[in-house]
Amino acid sequence: MRVVIVTESFPPDVNGVAHCALQTARHLVDRGHTPVVVAPAPAPGSKPDADAPCPVVHVPSLPLPGYSQVRVALPSRRLAATLVEHRADVAHLASPFVLGVRGMAVAARLGVPAVAVYQTDLAGYARTYMGAGEAAAWRRIRSVHGAADLTLAPSSAALRDLETHRVPRVELWPRGVDTERFRPDRRDEALRRELAPNGELIVGYVGRLAPEKQVELLAGACGLEGVRVVVVGDGPSRPGLEQVLPGAVFLGRRTGDDLARVFASLDAFVHTGPFETFCQTVQEAMASGLPVVAPAAGGPLDLVAHGRTGLLVPPRDATAVRDAVRALAADAGLRAAFGAAGRATVEGRTWAAVGDQLIGHYAHVLAGRRTAVAA
Repeated sequence: MRVVIVTESFPPDVNGVAHCALQTARHLVDRGHTPVVVAPAPAPGSKPDADAPCPVVHVPSLPLPGYSQVRVALPSRRLAATLVEHRADVAHLASPFVLGVRGMAVAARLGVPAVAVYQTDLAGYARTYMGAGEAAAWRRIRSVHGAADLTLAPSSAALRDLETHRVPRVELWPRGVDTERFRPDRRDEALRRELAPNGELIVGYVGRLAPEKQVELLAGACGLEGVRVVVVGDGPSRPGLEQVLPGAVFLGRRTGDDLARVFASLDAFVHTGPFETFCQTVQEAMASGLPVVAPAAGGPLDLVAHGRTGLLVPPRDATAVRDAVRALAADAGLRAAFGAAGRATVEGRTWAAVGDQLIGHYAHVLAGRRTAVAA
């Protein structure tokens, strides 16, 4: 198959959409298919991803006001030209918002089947950033995804949300995890001594530092005796978080094997954001053999088995986060049991396995188009 992946983000960006688009392109190449990626141009001075497995067409972009790490695509003829020149069989639209919406329109005009991947909780973001606008966000989501031949939801919670808001033709497509990169034996005792020189229990958060992630909920954990909070990532909330998380260590953005080393060197992982449609960092933590604390909302509901691989807590509840960390800190046996069970849970969730599921979804859409034409 010849696939055009239209994505709102791609490496060198570091986020779930970019990572999933990269893994999708890699798997398509591995299976003998022919993808090309269309993505917003990275910030000036950024180095394009050297590991891109296929051609990447960049369209002009500008930074999102107030959040310069996010680039928004500008109108460009390159998108339509790529779909035509590549002779696309399928348009894969990763988290369509701006560029993906244009990709949907071009695909419809050219008669190219479109598979839209739902990855961003726009309604949750509307509540966080504007205090309102959730209904308008769902109208946009329904309009965009309703035009696709198929929408793929990353978790059962996301699938239910889409169906509840009358988005048609939705199927489940989860995410894979690199269990070779993220594994317990990457634990680094020298790094642990650097992060916690007095032998503290190391509790980590990994992800963007933005309001919707609600990392400030770790403040209570920072106050626990014998606990060191480590924050990995960057974003507009970092200056404020450095003020409200006393004693926390901020490592900035980490990627690749360096990130895997940090994960494996933690004693527990905490995710605080309540708007995750999947939550890849939870899977990476589990692959690293860590017990997980996460909100009982969205994607983590599929990933964390409460009382077996970690602890689910009420969303936005700082006291519950603190108490869950305290419980893990007090019981090394519980941490070990949760971590081992988490690793066992994700060992079969490879990108190859979920990539084959994706190719199956493409084939189903193409078969449906052929049936419709024959009728």
